[in-house]
Amino acid sequence: MTGLSGRVDGKIALVTGAAGGLGAAIAQRLADEGAKVALTDLDFDAAAEVARQIGQSAIAFEHDVTDEKRWQDVLTATAEHFGGLHILVNNAGIGATGTVEQTDFDEWKRVHSIDLDSVFLGCKYALPLIRDSASESLGGSIVNLSSIAGVIAGHNVAAYNSAKAAVRHLTKSVALHCARKAPFVRCNSVHPAFINTPILDDIAKNISREEALVKLGRQIPIGHVGEPDDVAYGVLYLASDESKFMTGAELILDGGLTAM
Repeated sequence: MTGLSGRVDGKIALVTGAAGGLGAAIAQRLADEGAKVALTDLDFDAAAEVARQIGQSAIAFEHDVTDEKRWQDVLTATAEHFGGLHILVNNAGIGATGTVEQTDFDEWKRVHSIDLDSVFLGCKYALPLIRDSASESLGGSIVNLSSIAGVIAGHNVAAYNSAKAAVRHLTKSVALHCARKAPFVRCNSVHPAFINTPILDDIAKNISREEALVKLGRQIPIGHVGEPDDVAYGVLYLASDESKFMTGAELILDGGLTAM
């Protein structure tokens, strides 16, 4: 698919968790704006279908984001297929509910492995490729999907709060490292509130999805939950050179929740 306005024209991106939800919307938006995109997901068939819908500018890989070796393989394959890498979007993640007493240690480790360790692995192994591809005229960008739960806490999301808050601070550390060692590469985090994606299924398990969306919308000043494109456009801004002076920062997309 050709770019609509070319905001990331000429760039190569990798988006994790791209089989659906936010990842699919982000991959589509980047491709629409001129990027070549590698979509990765544990569900290869679904990611491949999204890539097929995007067209020749997209490719899919099966990817367990907690697997260190698989990260290296997928990044190498992406760079070989497209000729480099400019953008990494660490989107893959899971939701989890439970207080500190309700959460068992295995669940704690699972949430941190998927929501936090994967971001560390992505930043660690993608950065050399992005540094080699980036230039003053075609900058590099790492975008880490955190959550509003990484900024404000809830009593019943102990593991999720911890993992997403850590993503927020890891992003700042990576940004400062890049400023010293890879000056054309930036790193920022995105913090959505409730977005209408499958991650809400756990919240909606005892009521209908429609009821859940209304209930969650009442908690947001703007009056409704967000849509995947609301986040995809924010990621697009951070991936593009329009945000070339922005690094180590949070983009909060919460319908005014943190303004209360």
